[in-house]
Amino acid sequence: MKHTASRGWMLTGAAMLVAALLSAPANGATPTIPGVDEIVSSPNLTQVAHLDKTGPFAATTNSDWAFQGHYAYGGNYNGFAVYDILNPKAPTVATQVLCPGSQNDISISGNLLFLGTDSQRTNDSCDNVASTTSEPGERWEGIKIFDISDPLTPRYLKSVKTDCGSHTQTLVPGKRHDPNLYLYISSYNLAGADQPNCALPHDKISIIKVPRRNPAAATVVAAPVLFPDGGYGGGTGQAPTTGCHDITVYAEKDLAAGACMGDGVLFDISKRTAPRVVTTVRDTVNFSFWHSATFNNSGTKVVFTDELGGGGAATCNPTIGPERGADAVYDIVRGKLVFGSYFKIPRTNADTENCVAHNGSLIPVPGRDIMVQAWYQGGISVWDFTNSRHPRELAYWERGPISATQFIGGGSWSAYWYNGFIYSNDIAKGVDVLELKDPRTAVAKFFRTDVFNAQTQDNFLRW
Repeated sequence: MKHTASRGWMLTGAAMLVAALLSAPANGATPTIPGVDEIVSSPNLTQVAHLDKTGPFAATTNSDWAFQGHYAYGGNYNGFAVYDILNPKAPTVATQVLCPGSQNDISISGNLLFLGTDSQRTNDSCDNVASTTSEPGERWEGIKIFDISDPLTPRYLKSVKTDCGSHTQTLVPGKRHDPNLYLYISSYNLAGADQPNCALPHDKISIIKVPRRNPAAATVVAAPVLFPDGGYGGGTGQAPTTGCHDITVYAEKDLAAGACMGDGVLFDISKRTAPRVVTTVRDTVNFSFWHSATFNNSGTKVVFTDELGGGGAATCNPTIGPERGADAVYDIVRGKLVFGSYFKIPRTNADTENCVAHNGSLIPVPGRDIMVQAWYQGGISVWDFTNSRHPRELAYWERGPISATQFIGGGSWSAYWYNGFIYSNDIAKGVDVLELKDPRTAVAKFFRTDVFNAQTQDNFLRW
């Protein structure tokens, strides 16, 4: 359902200008690096809740999010947790599902939850351990399907094995009169070219068809080779294109944007089981690893992220600079991707902090292109890319390094806007809920959706 601001809500131009000046961090400023677990933020972005990791997830990595109704589903390398967020300022753990298999990325549609596994496991059950064999048939990785008609008691329904597993996944609704769901499975060879079913070159994705009325019949129906020419061969400090890391779809527009390691890609997905490459773009100067993609709401721009160092390095410092490990804004012009500019958080982080561009989502502000984004230990940034050539940060929040003396990985894996609040799944610390109070984004709180998957974008003006 679409919700808009009431006619009674307004600010005078002068009041809005003063509020904006007070709330915005100074671009280019380099504040003192915070101490261990010292929260620093702009005044317009505040933490309103936190939950520590507990139980079987206390010592393992938190990963990606999906949302439905008043529940948030948080991935973890040991399974997934269901959080009750009816009151975002007082979330609770509703249940935890122990089901090991990194990364355990999540997508949701109706009563179905899809869980991705890209680590080699001994079997497809939730009672598995890491596999130590490379013999065909003696390891498993792919997609698990759960029934979440009762969010408090998720029920495991079915698994689908895919080549190279599922590093990430993208839920794609069928076109008109097609009642099925489709999953685009992005993967690449994590274990080496000699592993069975995952030999290089791995230039394809797997597409799973899921009948909504009979999800147990889900199966791989296509494995299109996206880069028949092999894609980018890589270079010094740059990944070759041996598959896609992440694909984001804008189904209403029959478009998808792929972050494919060495290539940024725009796809035509008008035929769901046969995505067609429209154009590719490469950045052989500054991009190391094309990681993820986000469309603006009008589908005229794509933000690609460069996960320099794979999320395991300190890259938010003067040595790396502002154009590496950053976002790149591209305009879509007559089917081509045209570079606009880079965006990187304007703060220096400690050399003990992993910090690089990672997962984020749009904030629903009509007429503006604004997103919230995770930067691992660089924290959470809200930034505006309405002007493709001059993006600017509007707000930030971070908690400082885990350690001041040794490098320890952590920080926000995914930070997404959902129904008025920002939810961050912190790798090491747990769940953070943030509230953004800024006149430039205030209208976003009037937009509500019943389901949110970051890699399945839709037009928020139709919510």
